[in-house]
Amino acid sequence: MKINVWNTILQLNKERGVETSVIIAAIEESLRVAAARHFTHQEEIRVDFRPEKGELRVYVTKTVAEEPVSDPASQIGLPEARDLKPDARPGDSLEIDIPSDTLGRIAAQAAKQVILQKFRDAEQEKVYHQFVPLVGEIVTGVVRRLDHQAVILDVLGSEVVLALREMIPGEDVRIGDKVKAVLLQVQRGPKGPQIYASRSHPKFLLKLLEIEVPEIGSGAILIKDVVRQPGERAKAAVMTPEKDIDPVGACIGVKGNRILTISKELGGEKIDIIEWSDHPAIYAKAALSPAKVDRIVVLNREAKVLQALVAKDQLSLAIGKKGINVKLASRLVGWKIEIKEN
Repeated sequence: MKINVWNTILQLNKERGVETSVIIAAIEESLRVAAARHFTHQEEIRVDFRPEKGELRVYVTKTVAEEPVSDPASQIGLPEARDLKPDARPGDSLEIDIPSDTLGRIAAQAAKQVILQKFRDAEQEKVYHQFVPLVGEIVTGVVRRLDHQAVILDVLGSEVVLALREMIPGEDVRIGDKVKAVLLQVQRGPKGPQIYASRSHPKFLLKLLEIEVPEIGSGAILIKDVVRQPGERAKAAVMTPEKDIDPVGACIGVKGNRILTISKELGGEKIDIIEWSDHPAIYAKAALSPAKVDRIVVLNREAKVLQALVAKDQLSLAIGKKGINVKLASRLVGWKIEIKEN
C-alpha cells in the first residue's frame, strides 16, 4: 500500500538531526509490534518499508499444510490458503499480507507514535548536549516552582533541580526570584535530562571567586582548595607563581569589596582567604585564620596530627562557633588540628 511519511521523516532529519535510517528502523519495529495484534500465533512478521517511494507491505510467510495444522505460526491450512489463493497446494509457500484497511490504520498509528517519540528524543538530546558543557559553571535561573524537596529553576527554558539540601541554610526564595547556582550534574532519564545544581557545594564558591577576581580567571592566581560550612564559614587556599601579586589581597579586594560581594551572594557566609603552602605547619597556621596562632607543633606525622598553640584571647576564635573554624582548617590542610592554649 501507499504511505506518505517521507517528507515528515526528512523534516525530522533536517530540524532535529535524527538519522532517517533510525526513524525508518523505529517505524518498522513499531509496525511489527502493532501487526502482532493481527497475526496472533507469534508469526515471524516481515516489513517491507520504502518510505522514499511511499511503499509499505507487512506480511508473514506460511507453508500450506494438510489439516490439521500442527504449527499455526509457520503453517496455514489448505482451505484457508485457498481462500487467499485458489490454486494453493500443500507444500506451497504463501505470503499473507495484512488487509490494506487494517494496515492503513496500523501504519498511521505506528508512524505517528514513532515520529512524535523521535521529536521528543531529539529535543531531549538537544537539552542534554546544551547543558553538559555547563557542568561546573554558574547558571542563573528563575524560580519556577517550589516543593518540599527542591526548588525548580527555569534555566534556558529547561527545568533545573536545586534540592533543598543544596541550598544555603536559612535561604528563602519565592516564585519569580532569580537564583544563581553551580551546575553539578546532567543525567539522561526516561522523561528527559535530569539537571542538578547547588549553592552549597564548594564549587559554587570557587566559581564565584573566578568571576569576581580577574587574576583567578586569567590564571595568575590559582585556587588550590575550597572548604565550606554553607551559610556560616568557608576557607579558600590560593597561591600564585607571580612574584609581584599578593594572592590573598587580590582576592579580598580594595576595602574587601571583592570578598564582600561573594559573601553577600552566599547569604553573609564568612570567607577566609588563605595563602596555600606545601608545608603543613605553615599552611595550618594560615588556615586557622582569623585566629592568630603562636606556634604549630607536629604531634604525629604518620597520623597527620598537629597542635596549634594560641593565646587565651584567641582560643575561642581558633576553635570557632561549634568548632567550625578548626574543622574547616583541618579539612583544608588534610591534617587533624588540635587547639591548645599557649
